[in-house]
Amino acid sequence: MDAPRTADLGFARLDPDRAARTGTPEVVYAAGKTPAETVACLAGLLDAGTVPAWATRVDDATAAAVLARWPGATVDRRARCVAVGDLPPASGSVLVLTAGTSDGAVAAEVAFTLAASGVGCRRVDDVGVAGVHRVLAVAPDLRAADAVVVVAGMDGALPSVVAGLTDRLVVAVPTSVGYGAAFDGLAALLTMLTACAPGVLVVNIDNGFGAGVAAARIVRSVRGSAG
Repeated sequence: MDAPRTADLGFARLDPDRAARTGTPEVVYAAGKTPAETVACLAGLLDAGTVPAWATRVDDATAAAVLARWPGATVDRRARCVAVGDLPPASGSVLVLTAGTSDGAVAAEVAFTLAASGVGCRRVDDVGVAGVHRVLAVAPDLRAADAVVVVAGMDGALPSVVAGLTDRLVVAVPTSVGYGAAFDGLAALLTMLTACAPGVLVVNIDNGFGAGVAAARIVRSVRGSAG
């Protein structure tokens, strides 16, 4: 096996062979980078053969810089993500649920990550436990999915309810939505980590990207074994 390549930009050292090793390419985390640095990282990944090249946590200034360089880039301002190059065709199915519409930005990051990973996604929003009949109504959708991502803030109880309704792996994403005692998502995180229903995988607060990657790998594993 050849040694992995490194693309040295001076301020960053890119890993263009990451997709071959892990199934997930290196993705640019734009927070803390200037727009020019993010554009340079995307260009470096494209030059090394990573298509699409994409970035998360992209602010408006960086999105504008990306569009100035690549007018055809895919920009999702709600998800705060951009992608340069054609997105792959979608296969498989991940159901993304939100407890409330306030969790929508994190769910959008999940959905963008799945699309950039070539995985199909269906979103159903606002099915939180304050009206438990709403999540019970999506039980047929749970059965049809390869994996389920549940995005919830406040008390973070929804993933446990969902995991009690399906044999699919549930990827739980706590969000920083909630009043003071929610502690910017810590309450939801701890609730999800102590879920009484088994089969819940928990990622970090507001980490829609991590949840999308996990769900995409589950789908690839399921579809690969099915084939």
